[in-house]
Amino acid sequence: MNRLAVYCGSASPSDPRYINVAREVGGALAARGIGVVYGGGRLGLMGAIADAALKAGGEVIGIIPKALVGLEVAHKGLSQLHVVDTMHQRKQAFTDLSDGFLTLPGGTGTMDELWEALSWAQLGYHSKPVGLLNVAGYYDGIVAYWEMMQDVGFLRPQHRDLLITSNNLIDLLAEMSAYEPGTPITSMRAEEL
Repeated sequence: MNRLAVYCGSASPSDPRYINVAREVGGALAARGIGVVYGGGRLGLMGAIADAALKAGGEVIGIIPKALVGLEVAHKGLSQLHVVDTMHQRKQAFTDLSDGFLTLPGGTGTMDELWEALSWAQLGYHSKPVGLLNVAGYYDGIVAYWEMMQDVGFLRPQHRDLLITSNNLIDLLAEMSAYEPGTPITSMRAEEL
């Protein structure tokens, strides 16, 4: 993996573990020669991961909608900053510029990005690994929900391995590197759906 799209929050929670993990991830990715493609912001976990990766000599590419640049939240010191018109263009650029997706804690925008990456993988719009770093149990509910979708039958057996989860970055990156895509919906027969 040469670049990962990193999804995370633009907020700075009062619990310092979240910002600290973002810094650790930014530094660790840069140390492994993995570039960061992210939302282009300078605030919260976004800013922390970008600053740490840059400090460690890594490549950091930001993708930010015009509306957020106007609020002066764009990070001005990145390797590249792409300004797009819409959130959809932002997510498409994440997909186009990365070799996989890594999700850290965040809010509704982070969830939107994670679920779209999973949905696109399920449909076959990409065949890249989707990782979820479960920091301090933050995503326990999401992991349980993913398992419930499987148990109920809304997630096909061919797609159960689309979401790769771990509470350890090194383990998660190893699993993402070894990822083998399943059969996308677009390649399945009607009786398999």
